[in-house]
Amino acid sequence: MLTYAAITGAGLVVGAMYALLRVRSPAPPLVALTGLAGMLIGYGIPGALT
Repeated sequence: MLTYAAITGAGLVVGAMYALLRVRSPAPPLVALTGLAGMLIGYGIPGALT
């Protein structure tokens, strides 16, 4: 559970930095969300198989 909290915290910090620096995301929102979903699914597969 601590790992998920750390990942969420890191994402929020990076998101805040992007917002403060007014940096545009390098990927369109749909592509970025699809990539994030893929990472989460890939992260969960090894735990589901054991």
